[in-house]
Amino acid sequence: MFFVYVLRSVVNNWFYTGQTENLNARLKQHNAGKTKSTKGSRPLELVYFEVCNSRKNALAREKFLKSGIGREFLRNEIDITNAPVVQLDRISDFGSGG
Repeated sequence: MFFVYVLRSVVNNWFYTGQTENLNARLKQHNAGKTKSTKGSRPLELVYFEVCNSRKNALAREKFLKSGIGREFLRNEIDITNAPVVQLDRISDFGSGG
């Protein structure tokens, strides 16, 4: 199982879209400053994610969400700017990488 996710910066309301096999570990990496592209925007909150059945599908969905129409989908359909923070501890299975 793979995940496409959107993070929101608490500091500047900036968004980052990525994909991973282990959502919890990846969020911790981002907030620990181990990801160059998000290091300056910490702390980050998980505001959206989707489950994909393969890395190929996750990469395709990530590419879509980073496109103009994908960003429009996140803004208008999901209202990502005002979306509540996703609490991973309240979700039964969000990926263990194995």
